[in-house]
Amino acid sequence: GGPNVSTAMAGREQHGHDESMHTCAPPDAVVWPQAVGQVQELAALCYRCRVPMVPFGTGTGLEGGVNAVQGGVCFDLSRMDAITELSLEDFSVAVEPGVTRKALNSHLRGTGLWFPVGTVGTGEQPGGPRAGGGGTGGGG
Repeated sequence: GGPNVSTAMAGREQHGHDESMHTCAPPDAVVWPQAVGQVQELAALCYRCRVPMVPFGTGTGLEGGVNAVQGGVCFDLSRMDAITELSLEDFSVAVEPGVTRKALNSHLRGTGLWFPVGTVGTGEQPGGPRAGGGGTGGGG
């Protein structure tokens, strides 16, 4: 509750569109989980109640994937921003979904490694729960 949930129209509209041409379709509520367990509990609740779930990264997607066309709950994962594992030997890193490319590269500074821009902008998340040297996830 409290600062981790909002039904305010301004927040819902912010989370109901990305950089695509699609019209804003706001969710019914926005939640900011901060741990995997919270995401699991929220997802289970939405599933039981048959409420759509819409993931949200930074809102810079180009496909309208964050548009809540059937309402539902937007999961803003930006507060889940820990870098949990780094293996210099196999060039892999485990990150939470709120880790930005800029934050990841700051963490990698001094190792000789970096996460390239690829097809995403400078504020984009590098991907889901595991991201290596290949490919970039849009992170809607």
